[in-house]
Amino acid sequence: MKIIFIFFSVILMTNSSYALQLEVCNSCPISTLKDAIKNAKDFDTILVKKGTYKEHDILVNKPLTIIGEDYPVIDGELKGEIITIISDNVTVDGLFIINVGTSYTEDYAAIRVRRSKNFVIQNLVLEKLFFGIYIEKSRDGKVFHNKIIGDAVEEYNSGNGIQLWYSKNVQIEHNFVQHVRDGIYLEFSDDCLIKNNVSALNVRYGLHFMFSNDDIYQDNTFENNGAGVAVMFSKRIKMYNNVFKENWGTASYGMLLKEINDAEIVGNTFEDNTIGINIEGSNRINYKNNNFKNNGWAIKVKGACYTNTFTENNFLYNSFDIAYNSNVNDNVFDRNYWSNYTGYDLDRDGVGDVPYRPVKLFSYIVNRTPETIILLRSMFIDIIDFSEKVSPIFTPDNLLDYNPLTKKIVW
Repeated sequence: MKIIFIFFSVILMTNSSYALQLEVCNSCPISTLKDAIKNAKDFDTILVKKGTYKEHDILVNKPLTIIGEDYPVIDGELKGEIITIISDNVTVDGLFIINVGTSYTEDYAAIRVRRSKNFVIQNLVLEKLFFGIYIEKSRDGKVFHNKIIGDAVEEYNSGNGIQLWYSKNVQIEHNFVQHVRDGIYLEFSDDCLIKNNVSALNVRYGLHFMFSNDDIYQDNTFENNGAGVAVMFSKRIKMYNNVFKENWGTASYGMLLKEINDAEIVGNTFEDNTIGINIEGSNRINYKNNNFKNNGWAIKVKGACYTNTFTENNFLYNSFDIAYNSNVNDNVFDRNYWSNYTGYDLDRDGVGDVPYRPVKLFSYIVNRTPETIILLRSMFIDIIDFSEKVSPIFTPDNLLDYNPLTKKIVW
């Protein structure tokens, strides 16, 4: 047994001794990243010195570590995709990649990972791009600390900052993305962690994901995007402590939920959006400890939303707290703080003695006739809202918070 152990130890030491570091510079024997990859052996390290390297269609087809020194520039000269990884165990670190080609038939990316696992893409700066980082049919990877700055103006001729397609168990953390079509996009990608990213000023969505289950979105900021954030056709999503802010426009919202089931939305802030959350066909979701502040509508509930719970949330100074397009309610609102609540608390237990009705008749009217919004803040609106409170006809008569809190919740 001891002889076998020594034998394998010698083999491992021998193999590790072949791992070398190759240097790339404009005056070195190896002056291009392509040549360095061609000359490298498995698990070698390639050090790219500071400088500008005009290359595209760089294929990484073996396990390598590629490190940039002082952010060397890899200039694709708008000719197409720049780096494509098709091997497991590849790390790319510290490059400045610019001038990705634009195409209406190919999704050219600054860096693409295809059918690979155990990859690390980190500390990159990507500019003048079509797609930024594209993860395709890959798994068990990390996308860390990248800065992705596009110059997108319209949807049809721009790509996404970070895109995952048919991928699994990928961590996307501490990235900064702006001025692309969708900041972060996931499709058919499960068990992923999206954490501590900033996605702002994008043409369409700060975050857009579909058909992706069991993902966690935590501590991200999605701000001032064209249409906000869209979450569609997914299950068991967890969204913790994110900020959805300043997404204004006739088709904008902090977050759109469509066909989402069995999710947790906890500790988030929805502030200064046309609509905080727009919900459609979504069921069994727990909304807790969220702040809805200064939105046009805090929450718009559309058809087929059942057995959701809204507990211990703050609804602060929204034009409308809840909009409902049905007079039937199957959702629970309990122990929320409503800044518009005018009830009393005689026993001083912090819970109002009078239930709060968050759906106003005027909200119902504006849903059907948007032009009536010009009457907001008028005395006429106070009268019709009072009449609906006394005798609900158009709004759900059982949509009440029976335990409204009298003080803002602080976590």
